[in-house]
Amino acid sequence: MMTPQPVLHRYHLADGVVAFSTTRHGGYSTGNYASFNINMYCGDAEEAVQRNRQLLCQQLGISDDRLIMPHQVHQTHIAKIDQRLLVLPASDRQQALDGVDAVMTDIRGVCIGVSTADCIPVVIYDSVHRVVCAIHAGWRGTVARIVEKSVQAMMTAYGSCPTDMTATIGPGISLDSFEVGDEVFEAFLQAGFDMAAISRREQKWHIDLPECNRLQLLSAGVRPQAVTMSGICTFKQTDDFFSARRMGINSGRIFTGVMML
Repeated sequence: MMTPQPVLHRYHLADGVVAFSTTRHGGYSTGNYASFNINMYCGDAEEAVQRNRQLLCQQLGISDDRLIMPHQVHQTHIAKIDQRLLVLPASDRQQALDGVDAVMTDIRGVCIGVSTADCIPVVIYDSVHRVVCAIHAGWRGTVARIVEKSVQAMMTAYGSCPTDMTATIGPGISLDSFEVGDEVFEAFLQAGFDMAAISRREQKWHIDLPECNRLQLLSAGVRPQAVTMSGICTFKQTDDFFSARRMGINSGRIFTGVMML
């Protein structure tokens, strides 16, 4: 039997930068996790997760300790991945990445990323200071402006300038599919979002999470022409991408990663 190969949806941020989202294809997981899932927090079998991680690391040409994935909690904590964290024992590193929803690094050969299954993944590259960032923006993180805070964190930690940044917004739930209750609409309204630009009313409110996060990038100073959108709706395209809203929370997760060579 041939060894599976993860099928990646790739993005072009710049030469010398690898950026991608995993699809459901090319791994060892089964059932609602089939077949490629590397998230250990969603109920998948640990052996399958580890075997899938190995497949991805082999494809990226890195060792397992250079694949960084936080345990996300829909907050706005942003972790700087430095040499100090990389040399921690696995258990200590896992603890340091607990409660983290965005990661950034200036170290080459380290793949940082976030997990999503309808939430919005955002990756950023600063071409001048050679810094990458991966952000998990669910609706709560979006309301709390995690993308704007991540750009600011890059500026503070590395001296990055937003006009030197390139960003991609990966697969997530679309305006058509993201139906929300009045309380979610009110949360965005109270947070100061332009609701005419990001929502529409049908039987219930619908909110455009990809657009919300694109607008945050622009508000933070990233040039409009430097932001690309995947245009992939996870809810509509569950043959290729996981969707918690469509498949239930006991299903796999997309991993959106970025690495400088």
